[in-house]
Amino acid sequence: MPLPLLVLALSAFAIGTTEFVIMGLLPEVATDLGVSIPGAGWLVTGYALGVALGAPFMALVTANWPRKLALLGLMGIFVLGNLLCATAADYELLMVARVVTALCHGAFFGIGSVVAASLVPENRK
Repeated sequence: MPLPLLVLALSAFAIGTTEFVIMGLLPEVATDLGVSIPGAGWLVTGYALGVALGAPFMALVTANWPRKLALLGLMGIFVLGNLLCATAADYELLMVARVVTALCHGAFFGIGSVVAASLVPENRK
């Protein structure tokens, strides 16, 4: 497997994990932040809205960028958002951080799919 394809796969795994891991942690997050479990569940919704609203916006922003630069920039947003999540001291900051993290999700998968297809032989696309 070409190294760039492996990096894309690991990046996609990281983004997917960030999206879904919160669901298994809702009771702990709720207790830690002093909110109800349904209230903590809004962190899942916030991420989903960030994906839905961020994908078209980020696709427009990165449309004229070289694909590698776009992927690196999107992963930079992802890392920044996760650093904010890790250091968030309250619910509001965690929500903002989750939305920031989600902004790159849809555009990364769109661009990443095109790049991945260009990295494999024609018969493996």
